[in-house]
Amino acid sequence: MAGERTVSILVADDEEGIRYMFSQLLGKDGYTVHLATDGDEAVAMAEREDHDVIVLDVKMPRMNGLDAWARIRQIRPNTPVVLITAHGSEEVGREAVAAGAYDYFTKPLDIMELRIVVKRALERRNLLRQIEARQQQEQLLREKLETAERERASLKARLMETRQLGKMIGSSAAMLDVFSLIQRVGPRDVTILILGESGTGKELVAQAIVDNSPRRTTPFIKVNCAAIPETLLESELFGHERGAFTGAILTKPGKFELADKGTIFLDEIGDLSASLQAKLLRVLQEREFERVGGTRSIKVDLRIITATNCDLPRKVAEGRFREDLYFRLNVIPITLPPLRNRVEDLPLLVDQFVGHFSEQFGKNISGVSPDVMELFVSYSWPGNVRELENVIQRACILTQEPRITVQSLPPEMRRDRASGLETPAGGDASRLIPAALFDDFSTPLAKKMETLTAKTERDLIVRALEKCSGRRQAAADLLGISRKSLHNKMVKYGLLNEKTGNEGDGNV
Repeated sequence: MAGERTVSILVADDEEGIRYMFSQLLGKDGYTVHLATDGDEAVAMAEREDHDVIVLDVKMPRMNGLDAWARIRQIRPNTPVVLITAHGSEEVGREAVAAGAYDYFTKPLDIMELRIVVKRALERRNLLRQIEARQQQEQLLREKLETAERERASLKARLMETRQLGKMIGSSAAMLDVFSLIQRVGPRDVTILILGESGTGKELVAQAIVDNSPRRTTPFIKVNCAAIPETLLESELFGHERGAFTGAILTKPGKFELADKGTIFLDEIGDLSASLQAKLLRVLQEREFERVGGTRSIKVDLRIITATNCDLPRKVAEGRFREDLYFRLNVIPITLPPLRNRVEDLPLLVDQFVGHFSEQFGKNISGVSPDVMELFVSYSWPGNVRELENVIQRACILTQEPRITVQSLPPEMRRDRASGLETPAGGDASRLIPAALFDDFSTPLAKKMETLTAKTERDLIVRALEKCSGRRQAAADLLGISRKSLHNKMVKYGLLNEKTGNEGDGNV
């Protein structure tokens, strides 16, 4: 048939009659026969062309068949070699077969045996070629998979570069706005006020600002104003002179002095007392202060970044925070959204924390199960990103599975999930709606209603399946829909592989 490959057989024998016999016999069977008169010639021909079968006489001048076979094995390791031995030399042939030759003949040659052995050798060669082709395909596939994995990793890295600033990650519009603002104000030597609930990452924002500023290589001093007793905070910030108070046996520089030429970050600034607010205002205005018990003014060159989780305007209105200080601090405000208002960032955050703690604890955890992610999306996260980090850390310690499951989550989160659609006391159904839907005004009302409707529909289907022990027809009847409609909705909400999707009575 046109396009089919011609079978090539190489025969090496110093007897012209043997060569002629092979040429005529195998030629009639449709094979192309190439003839060599000794081992040297056979090796040279094997180097030039890949034959399907090679037949070698053991006794030949210059290079005998065994030496030629040894050379050919190095050149064509997968080509079947058949040896021809003299009568009484069968032991040589058996040893050659044990060493890797395909088979051997003894003279005088049996024509039928010769044709059968050559045919079987060809079958072996075809099988080896198929194996080679499969191995090449597998190797090519592995290379393609490796290339795809490298490209995926490179793409992920590029995506993370656009979704990450310092140690913060996020793809939500709110976080991208925060990243953009940090990059714009970082190089500008202005005072910044970071606002946000506890656990949203205010210190990470301060660090990112410093890293994007000309002061990145200078001191960065952090002070949590709420963590230091008020009686010690003044000395901690401004330092003290020797003998300024009982126990002040040495002069001690304060945090403002230590931050000279660099940046100071004052967290929980809303907890400062009135006297400290006045001293801080002077630092902001004059860039100078006196140590506790001192009379000499100390000049400093620094950038001040502050943060709070309280409502400073409200404190100003109530007279608990100086209005002039508030305006000095609030030159550039950066507001961090709570985690419940940036749920689209959850997969990125979960992936980051799982990878970190999985490596830290020597585990191989690939991520979280779908029901865990669903729970995370609907949870209100009062502790924000810090709470999520703690939850993932706990789960990575406890889980024995390749993915984090609901059983590894804190009991209070599991209880929230188990409560499902139960109406709270007082019958206020609005409390079933995630707080994020009320707080996130960046989402259109129609989108909120679509999300709420889908969540309610899914929860009703789950409840119906649970009440009917997984029997779909009974659940469909309970819901007042057709069995096909129920099936389609289960596919839509990913319920087919969950426990609620299993048939309890065999009715598929």
